[in-house]
Amino acid sequence: MVLDNRGMKIKNASSLARQMCERKFGVGADGMLLLENSRLADFRMRIFNPDGSEAEMCGNGLRCLVSFVKMKGITTRKKLTIETKAGLHKAYLEASRVRVGMSIVEKAILNRQIKAGEKNFTVHTVNTGVPHAIIMVDNVSEVDVSNQGPVFRFHESFGPSGTNVDWVEVTGSKELKIRTYERGVEAETLSCGTGSVAAAIISYLLGRVVPPVNIKVASGETLKVIFNPDLTEIFLEGQTFCPFTGIWLAKK
Repeated sequence: MVLDNRGMKIKNASSLARQMCERKFGVGADGMLLLENSRLADFRMRIFNPDGSEAEMCGNGLRCLVSFVKMKGITTRKKLTIETKAGLHKAYLEASRVRVGMSIVEKAILNRQIKAGEKNFTVHTVNTGVPHAIIMVDNVSEVDVSNQGPVFRFHESFGPSGTNVDWVEVTGSKELKIRTYERGVEAETLSCGTGSVAAAIISYLLGRVVPPVNIKVASGETLKVIFNPDLTEIFLEGQTFCPFTGIWLAKK
């Protein structure tokens, strides 16, 4: 969900996100995005999870926000800079596709050995705006995301804030499949932009893929992650569409 908050009318975004994201009594969503004015960039994006927590960054959310700006005629520019809590990001509009600049906030750590239950797992971590724990598997369709997700999400190895968790299957030299348990949503999401970027980067560092990398997410859609060999330029690209618009009748 994307809301135009350039007039700063929304005072309690955390509470509003909990109400609107609720799937039985609200609109139903994996997150609420606020479009706001910025002193540092063309616009500012704030991201609120269904539990009311504010996230630093959301790759797909950034693409949706840029698409929203175009759809509403707020700007006719095809190149924008968006401020987030994770820094400034470039965005490019190409018809129905949106390409956004991404970054590695914290250096990737490969081959971490983590014990969960009675088993040891090899986990690779990287922060692409938010933290991600990557687990390479032979078949993502066989992963019990609902039960395994919380085990790693709240694992003591990832500190008090926890992590997003991604299971990644290599299907070709430039192709991956991914499933994600998302922090703040506390469930599997059909697509995660920062997770797709994290999966591509980790798979590249492991020598499993070469760029650009096409990533098939749980929704069935394909995202593209484009980057140079030294990882100084990273882009997330994919299509966006607006299924509906509406008016929220605020609860009193």
